[in-house]
Parts: sequence; C-alpha cells; structure tokens
Amino acid sequence: MAAAAAARLLRLAPRRLQVKTSPLAALSFPLPRTAPLAAASGRRQSFCAAAQASADAPAAAVAAATGPVGEAVGEFRKRLRVADVKGGEDEGAALVGKELAVRGWVRTCRAQRTVTFVEVNDGSCLSNMQCVLTPDTEGYDQIDSVTTGASVLVEGVVASSQGGKQKVELKVSKITVIGKSDPTSFPIQKKRASREFLRTVAHLRPRTNTFGAVTRVRNALAYATHKFFQDNGFVWVSSPIITASDCEGAGEQFYVTTLLSNSAEGGSLLKDIPATKDGRVDWSQDFFCKPAFLTVSGQLNGETYASALSDIYTFGPTFRAENSNTARHLAEFWMIEPELAFADLNDDMACATAYLQYVVKYIIENCKEDMDFFNTWVEKGIIDRLNVKWGLDLQSEHERYITEVAFGGRPVIIRDYPKEIKAFYMRQNDDGKTVAAMDLLVPRVGELIGGSQREERLDHLEARLDEQNLNKESYWWYLDLRRYGSVPHAGFGLGFERLVQFATGIDNIRDAIPFPRVPGSAEF
Repeated sequence: MAAAAAARLLRLAPRRLQVKTSPLAALSFPLPRTAPLAAASGRRQSFCAAAQASADAPAAAVAAATGPVGEAVGEFRKRLRVADVKGGEDEGAALVGKELAVRGWVRTCRAQRTVTFVEVNDGSCLSNMQCVLTPDTEGYDQIDSVTTGASVLVEGVVASSQGGKQKVELKVSKITVIGKSDPTSFPIQKKRASREFLRTVAHLRPRTNTFGAVTRVRNALAYATHKFFQDNGFVWVSSPIITASDCEGAGEQFYVTTLLSNSAEGGSLLKDIPATKDGRVDWSQDFFCKPAFLTVSGQLNGETYASALSDIYTFGPTFRAENSNTARHLAEFWMIEPELAFADLNDDMACATAYLQYVVKYIIENCKEDMDFFNTWVEKGIIDRLNVKWGLDLQSEHERYITEVAFGGRPVIIRDYPKEIKAFYMRQNDDGKTVAAMDLLVPRVGELIGGSQREERLDHLEARLDEQNLNKESYWWYLDLRRYGSVPHAGFGLGFERLVQFATGIDNIRDAIPFPRVPGSAEF
C-alpha cells in the first residue's frame, strides 16, 4: 500500500523542484538499492524509482522521496513568467541588468546580418519577450530550429530595448530548443487567420493573441465569480452532471445510457437494445434503472442546499440537445446558478446586478492589456460600453433593441413574464397571469441572466407540474422541500460563455469556450 500511495503522491509532484533542506527532510526515506538510473531519463525516472519504494516504508515517509537517498521534496517555486517581467507599471525597466530565464513558444524569428530577434510568448500575458541573439550566443547553432511554434528556453540579461514596441528585451546568453515545430505544416502563422479556420485547429488556437486573451479573461471572470460569492457568504455546491429530472421541462436533454454497447464492431444493433412488450426502450435494464440525462441546470439541486445553508451557488457544465447552429448556442456550456433563501425577486435582481458590476470591474482593473487588445481589435469602444450606467426595469421582447438603441447601450432588466412561457418552478404572482421572473439583458448578447423567485407553496407547485404534464413522482424530492420548512427563495442562472462574450466583444459563442460542442461537431 505504501508503494501505491507513493505513486499517487508523486503524480501530484511539483513541476519545478528546488532541492534544499526543509522541515520536509524529516519525511525522507531510503530508496531501494537498484541498478543506476540511465542518465538520459533524468528526474522522471527517479520518480518511477520512488514509486517502487519498499512497502515496508512508513506511510508518512512516502510523501517526500523523489531522488537519491536522504533527499527531500524540494520547495515549490512559482515559475518566472513574461507577465512578471513586463506586467508592472514600468514594463520591466526595474529589472534591467538582471539575469533571468524565459520558457515559452516562438511567435516569430527575424534574422538580420549580425543579430537575430526571437519573440517568445509563454501565455501569461499578451506581450512577447523580445530575445536578442548573436552568433556568439550559446546554442546559436540550433537557430534553424527556432521557428514559429517551437518551444524554447532562453537565458540572458534584461536590457533596455532600442525598439519602440517594448521597454525591455532579453540579451540572450544561451538558447535551448525544447520542442521543434515544422514551419511548413504549423497552421498558426504570423498572418491573421479567420476565427472559422481557427475552430478547426482548436488545439492550437490558444497560441494566437485573440484566444490567449479570451482564455485569460475567462479565467479572471471565473476567479471573480468565486470571489464575489465567497465574499458575500455563499457556499459553493457541486451539482450533479447526470440527472433524472428535466429542470426546464423542455425535453432537450442528452440521454445517458449503457444500453448501447461498444463491444460489437460498429456498435449495438437495434435488436440488441432491450424493449418492453409495447416496443419501448426498457430502461429498467439500464445502468440507473430509469431514463437518465446530462443536466441542463443545477438549479433544482441547488435549491436543496439553499434550504439548509441559506445562500449557495453552483458553477459547472450543463448540456442541451438543441439542434441549433446559431452564434448564440452551444450543446455544452457552463452555468453560474446562485440560490438565495429567505429572498424574493427584488433580492434576486439586486444580487444579479451586484454580481455583474463586480466581475466587469474586476476584469477592467486586472486584465488591462487584454481588454485594450479587445478594444482595439475586436470591438472598438468595449471598455466604454462596460463602464456605462445601468438602465431601468421595463417589459419588452426585443432584447438587443432595448439595450443597444432604446437605452443607449445600458443593461436592462425585464420582469414579471406571462406564466405560460416560463418554467414550472417560478412563483405565480397575485394576478394569476404572470410569474415573478426576470431577465437581465446586455448589449450585443441579449439575455445574459435569467432568474425568478421560486414557488415555495406546495399546492401551487403541484398545480404547475400538472399544467405542464410533468410527472410529479420524478420531482418527489423537490416537492419535499415545500413539505418540510419551506421558505421564500430566489435565484438566477447565468450562461458563463455569454458573459465571456459580453466582456470581450467576441461575437460567436463558439469562440468563448475552449472546445465548443455544437450539432455535428465534437472534435478535440
């Protein structure tokens, strides 16, 4: 068991180790006496040797051994990034004269008579590190392999740059080509490529300026999301991906089944799928003994925890089998869904408004270089648009017209919709015709947030399930929340990819997620 534990721990070992004496040294244990490791295998093979440590070793000791006898796990050190060098207000000027090493991928290589300029980007920021090489640079004999897409390690001294595009550059003393890239077949070249083409090479498109910036802003929005809710006392809940319920009641769900075997060549035959006497699929023989689906929302599960922990939020992937090929729809997308106990629709709208203002402010303050890029190359004026004041509440159906024309680019909230067009769980208003629902609309995207006060009255909820021909037995646990200590509560759902679109100006939602899943395409 100790050897197995070692293997598990070492899979989590830091990428960069600094071997030195530390309190962890007390956890070291001797490695078995084996034949010498091949020099070419380096640290990776020493990990393998550690994983084969004697089963007699104390469990606590397993945590530390990674190398020779008596050597402890080194201290994890954050790798120096280009953003650390060029991201400050002085853009690296304070580091002039300092020695450093940069690891990344070559964007361009320009050879002149006596000097060669190599632009290296490590993904930490939009800016490249300009590296200056001469024939005297160690490793210069590899210069023919320093092509666009190649991975390199460059070491040298920071110097003031003579060019106007950057304040500092790296005078390289040594360059090492880590991974070569064939310049004749590498699909990401210096010239601009269409986003349609880049979707066909989604595994490489993060190396472009646009998708690197989208990814960093998406990351910042995710971080700001967790920070907003955590700072306001919400508890993050992991809602299930597999469900037997249809939250929206629309029936646009992906089935999850093991009845279709992949053991036979070409997959299962229809005759091999178990069926009932009337010719329907016999779900009792499936994995869950009933129909199961990929979830379209974590809301219903979130309500269960809000009924115990008061304020919670979910943040995870959801799925919809909607055969739509528009720039607004995905089959797989991420949803942010908070639920507030002891709250009504007004509380819900206040939370949604505060959340959106918070995350927008966060990216403007913390993603300045990327936002300037979007402002210049994707949507001119996006920063001003994100800074505008908020509009008023009103009722209308023309979402983008309202936000972009009638209210001059301001976000707008629409509330109190006819109950016939809304989901069963929304609280019915006193007029008997509308429900306490709201949509938050933003320019260019339209609906960004949809929320409601939930129906907390058992009799009203049961009546709504009957009206929409939904099986109450499938929602028995959801109805129980109304039987045992029901409280007024509200929540909303926000499509994370639409938020990324709103924040970056990207017009197609397929470019707001790393690997888009749409009808006819599940590549990568």
